[in-house]
Amino acid sequence: MSEKTPVDFWFDPLCPWAWMTSRWILEVEKIRDIEVRWHVMSLAVLNENRLDELPEEYRDLLETKAWGPVRVVIAAQQEHGAEVLGDLYTALGTRFHNGGEGPTREAVKSALEEVGLPVTLLDHWDETPYDAELRASHQEGIDKVGQDVGTPVIAVPGADGEQIAFFGPVVTPAPKGEEAGKLWDGTLLVASVPGFYEIKRTRTAAPSFE
Repeated sequence: MSEKTPVDFWFDPLCPWAWMTSRWILEVEKIRDIEVRWHVMSLAVLNENRLDELPEEYRDLLETKAWGPVRVVIAAQQEHGAEVLGDLYTALGTRFHNGGEGPTREAVKSALEEVGLPVTLLDHWDETPYDAELRASHQEGIDKVGQDVGTPVIAVPGADGEQIAFFGPVVTPAPKGEEAGKLWDGTLLVASVPGFYEIKRTRTAAPSFE
């Protein structure tokens, strides 16, 4: 039996599009020989030096709601191991996005309780000694794809052993079954071409959490 291919996935729990992609990659994990490894990145860190360029509503979101959840997540990773990230992300995203609760302290508290992590991790909401680790994890993902992207970032081993990394795919709703597998196969095929950078079209639908 062949060893599973490691797939590194950087996420910020705030982002609904990253949430869609994460649900897709978990579907892929069921039908392709891959193993997802979760990592934290931060839209707040990504945009902190260009807030003045952003729309007011998005700027307010980053300044008031983005830091708390991702600080709790990095604290959970640092204190309880990276293996808790997958279940915690699922519990958070289900509340933030599917449940419509948004990135509130109450939603994060409920998510921590669901996965058996201490609610004292909420003490990291406003400040945390793990900001350096958060920034390092974020930078590790961004260094693979460049600054002009968002979340998620995915990296997989290429044929030569070097990682192939890309932002996205951005998709809604998240494909299921073999459709998820076909998208994975096609994404890898395109991303592995040297010099390939982008396929894009205008988004005409909001994230569908069905």
